Amino acid sequence: MARLSFFGAAGTVTGSKFLLEHNGFRMLVDCGLFQGLKQLRLRNRAAPPFDPSELDLVVLTHAHLDHTGYLPVLGLRGYEGRVLATEATGDLCGVLLPDSGHLQEEDARWANKRHYSKHDPAKPLYTKDDALRCLAMLRPAPFYEPIEVHDDVTLRFYPAGHILGAAMIEARLSGKGGGKTILFSGDLGRCARPILPDPEPLPDCDHLLVESTYGDRDHPEEDPASELAEVVRRTLDKGGVVLIPAFAVGRTQAILYMLNEMMRDGRLDPAIPIYVDSPMAIQAIRIFMRHAEAHDREMRTQVARGEDPLGLGNSRLCSSVEESKALNDVTTGIIVSASGMATGGRILHHLKRRLPDRKTTVLFAGYQAVGTRGRHMQEGAETVRIHGEEVPVRARVEILDGLSAHADRGGIVNWLGKGKKPSSVHLVHGDPDARDGMASYVKEKLGYETHRPDYRDTVTV
Repeated sequence: MARLSFFGAAGTVTGSKFLLEHNGFRMLVDCGLFQGLKQLRLRNRAAPPFDPSELDLVVLTHAHLDHTGYLPVLGLRGYEGRVLATEATGDLCGVLLPDSGHLQEEDARWANKRHYSKHDPAKPLYTKDDALRCLAMLRPAPFYEPIEVHDDVTLRFYPAGHILGAAMIEARLSGKGGGKTILFSGDLGRCARPILPDPEPLPDCDHLLVESTYGDRDHPEEDPASELAEVVRRTLDKGGVVLIPAFAVGRTQAILYMLNEMMRDGRLDPAIPIYVDSPMAIQAIRIFMRHAEAHDREMRTQVARGEDPLGLGNSRLCSSVEESKALNDVTTGIIVSASGMATGGRILHHLKRRLPDRKTTVLFAGYQAVGTRGRHMQEGAETVRIHGEEVPVRARVEILDGLSAHADRGGIVNWLGKGKKPSSVHLVHGDPDARDGMASYVKEKLGYETHRPDYRDTVTV
C-alpha cells in the first residue's frame, strides 16, 4: 500500500506539503511556506518532519509561496533532486522565490536596525542567493502528457485555473500495491473568469486531495468590477488614494484587466492615475504576456490582435526604489502594491504612510490568512504594527470578495459532482471552520463522507 502524509495545509491554508511514498519512491507534492500565525511560521524554521535528502522528486501545483516558498530551505537541508512544474510556474518561481529571499533579508536587516526582533541577530530563513540556487532544480512539465517519474509512478498535469500555469496533478501508481490513482487538486480556480482557462473537469481518481479555502461560503454574486469602480469613484471624489494590497501574481493582473475594461467602456475616467509599485508584479506581468498558451480564449485573442488587455499603456510601473518613494507625494489615484496580505514588501511603506489618513481607502482584493496584518485590518484593528511601530488605522478599509482566485464551496461541489466519486476525499488547504463547512456541504449535496487530516497525519491509499 502507498502512504500519504500531510505535512502542511492540514487544518491550515498555508504550508502545503504532501508526501507520497510508493514502492520505495518518495515524492513531495508542493513545498510551501507556513504563513500567518506565529505558531505556524515557527514550523518554517523547525526541522521538517521528513528527511529532504531522502526525497526522490518534488512536484509543484503552482507558484504561490504557500506552495513553493519552502523550496530553498529544502535545498539547504539536503535535497538535490528535480522539481517538476509547468513552464509558466517555473518562470513565476524565478520571480517569486528570489523576491521572497530578498524580503526576508530586508526584514532581518530592518529588525536588526530597529532592534525589534526577539533574536539577536535576526536572520532570514533563506537568502536571495539560496533561492536562486534552488531554481536550477526546476524542470518543465507539459499539461496532459504522461510523465513516468518511476517504474511504478506516472504523473499527469491538468489546468487548475487558479493562477498562470496552475495545475492539478494526477499520480498513477502501478506495481506492488498499485493499480490506483491519486489526484492533488492544488488550488482550484473559478469558472468563467477573465484571463485564465476554467479548471479541468475532475479526472477519474481513487483518492482525491482537494482544497477548502472557501469551504464554508459562497462568493458574492455582485460584479466585482462594479464594486471596484464604486470604491475608486468614492475615494477620488473626496481627494484620496485607493491603496490595493494585491498578490503580485494573478491578482495584480486581474485588477489591471478590470480597470482597463472599465476605462474602455466609460465606467471609469481613463485619466485616473494607476501605479503598480511592485517589481515582482511587473516581472509577473511580462511572464503573463509571454505565456499566451496559458490564457483563456478571449485573452489570447486580444493579445493576438495586438491589443493591451492589461492597460499597461495607461499604468505607471514603478520598478526602482526612487519611483516607489515618489509615490509618497501622490494625492489622488490608485496604487497597487504587494504583498497581498500586507506581510511584507513595498505595501508596508504605503500603509505606514497612508493608514492614518481618513481620505485613504485600503481595498483588500484577496484572501487574508489568520494572523496577517491584512486579516487584522479586515477585522477592524485600530492599529497595526509595521516596522516595529504601531500605526493608527484611520483609513477606510474595504473588501472586494468577488476577485478570489479560489473556487467557493458551490464551485468545488459542482466540480466534484460532475466526476466519478473517489474512494476517499481528503479536505486540505483550509482553516478549520472552512474545512468543516466544506465537509458538511459535501455531505449535504453529494452524500458522501470526507477526511479532514491533521498536521503530520499519515494514511494508506
